[in-house]
Amino acid sequence: MNGELVYGCMGLGGAWSDAPLTTEDVDIAERAVRVALDIGITWFDQADIYRNGKSEEALGQVLSRDPGLRDRVRIQTKCGIRLGENGLEAYYDLSKASILERVHGSLERLGVDRVDVLLLHRPDPLMEPDEIAAAFAELRSAGKVGAFGVSNMSASQMEYLRSIVDEPLVVNQLEMSLRKRDWVEAGVLVNHPEGAGISFPEGTIEYCQAHDVRLQAWGALAQGVYSGAAPADRSLAEERTAVLVSTMAGEKNTTPEAIVLGWLMRHPAGIEPVIGTADPVRIRACGDAARQAAAMTGPEWYSLYTAARGRPVP
Repeated sequence: MNGELVYGCMGLGGAWSDAPLTTEDVDIAERAVRVALDIGITWFDQADIYRNGKSEEALGQVLSRDPGLRDRVRIQTKCGIRLGENGLEAYYDLSKASILERVHGSLERLGVDRVDVLLLHRPDPLMEPDEIAAAFAELRSAGKVGAFGVSNMSASQMEYLRSIVDEPLVVNQLEMSLRKRDWVEAGVLVNHPEGAGISFPEGTIEYCQAHDVRLQAWGALAQGVYSGAAPADRSLAEERTAVLVSTMAGEKNTTPEAIVLGWLMRHPAGIEPVIGTADPVRIRACGDAARQAAAMTGPEWYSLYTAARGRPVP
């Protein structure tokens, strides 16, 4: 399974506020979209809550400026998180009525009749799979959604949904990066005392591989810790890993971003990194990731992994 880059639109649309979208916000979004297309990205990841809906609106206005762009992009969006409603900062709602309502709003903001994939954003403890199944069936029959997936779900949660929902789940989006390594550690530390401290649900990566579920990695650039950012609280292992990433990038005539993302894409699960920056320079710096993944040797992959974890594997 070969992964590809996904452009994450969470950074588009201006401030996280009720302030209206501005022309400048749309200009920024258009620059990001065009650079993403330039480096071969065709998947654009959205969510109904991003920038209070303004991220979807910004992408919609970019598409309206140049209608030909719609045929060049594939759009996925997410629903299930409700913010600032009913006296709560946030809660989850995967009821049929909520799913249908939120998808309708997303389509309006995006200015499209259909999204290619709809993801359930977070597991809802109160979810009724029958309601999810009914919502999926209605959206599919109406031609409003092409396929369905999840975000931040374990293998057991996905299997539970699959037992009732007729539609296959084609994507699972999880936080995965060289810095957020629980997804690797869960497998490496089987039958090891350190494994007790790992919260990532063991078997989720393997489940997705076995069922042809695309794995998408949000937070893939690790907030730039290894590729330019130097936060005050960066650990010694992170500092050393950043030096290694920079050294490897220099030796391979590429960018640190490509090395960091290539490490993810080298995994046989075909991980698809989600690029969340709105900076055109950083977006372009990611363009060589697939080539670096293909060229990365096993020892190179392990050198990055062990540097990031700060100690050898068991």
